[in-house]
Amino acid sequence: MPAEHPFTLALAQANKLGEGVQWHAPSGRWWWTDIEGSCIHAWTPGGAAALQVRLPERVGCFVHGRSGAIILAMAKRLARLRLPDLQATGSIASQPEEILPLEANLPTTRANDGRCDRSGNFVFGTLDEANPRQRIGSFYQYSLAHGLRRLALDGVGISNSICFSPDGRRMYYADTTTTRIMVCDYDADSARTSEPRVFVTKEFDADCWPDGSIVDAKGCVWNAEWGNAAVARYAPDGRLLGRSSVPVSNVTCPAMGGPEGDQILVTTAREGLSTADLMARPLSGSLFGMTIEPGLYLADPLFNDA
Repeated sequence: MPAEHPFTLALAQANKLGEGVQWHAPSGRWWWTDIEGSCIHAWTPGGAAALQVRLPERVGCFVHGRSGAIILAMAKRLARLRLPDLQATGSIASQPEEILPLEANLPTTRANDGRCDRSGNFVFGTLDEANPRQRIGSFYQYSLAHGLRRLALDGVGISNSICFSPDGRRMYYADTTTTRIMVCDYDADSARTSEPRVFVTKEFDADCWPDGSIVDAKGCVWNAEWGNAAVARYAPDGRLLGRSSVPVSNVTCPAMGGPEGDQILVTTAREGLSTADLMARPLSGSLFGMTIEPGLYLADPLFNDA
């Protein structure tokens, strides 16, 4: 197994549960959510200050729209956020507009991972916060044309790793509690999926749980490994191509982009770490980056709300 270059610090942060990082080309910024901090952040590469948008509810994931709005999958609702200045810095409070409620009949669930499919629909999942956790979460597709449609996939404990092949016909996803990344055929127009099959099983003695994933221009899947201080890259057939180390243990989500399209950043988390762990790895919760070879960057489409 070839070793990859390690990730290094890109932006020091103290996110409790940093997630959902993405490159937004129109604003020229990296955006991400701190789920447990109930806020989203934005940062321009090379800038000294970032933007923090404080929100009234946790945000599991979000996508940027063609209109300039941001669609939020908040804990128990979808919402629309319009910021007057996408280049702002500092800390601001904002009240998004509700679109529709999520799983009102399931009080212990909340929205988690998600991104746009290749057609510009918002695909996301939920998780169960009860103890013990139950597999009662679901995966959904949201669009202006069809509203909210549940995907016909098994109930999930922690939805994660949602991403799509370059042609949009394969959907990857994970129930983190099973340590497996799954793959299924996916039709964006009908929101139909095939019977899922195992893409990758994480088999390690130490903790190694599949968190967020992305797909590059070659169709390879990059997966953040919670507990394993690494990002793994898999070929389209599931072969492990390499693993890049991250200086903190709880790695949550990768994204490619940057002004030249040659960077990959990952969010990390402080959640689940003891005081001793945090003293040993004080940069937990920060963003880490690495340069990638030219031509790998594959952008996620903007949400189709034009």
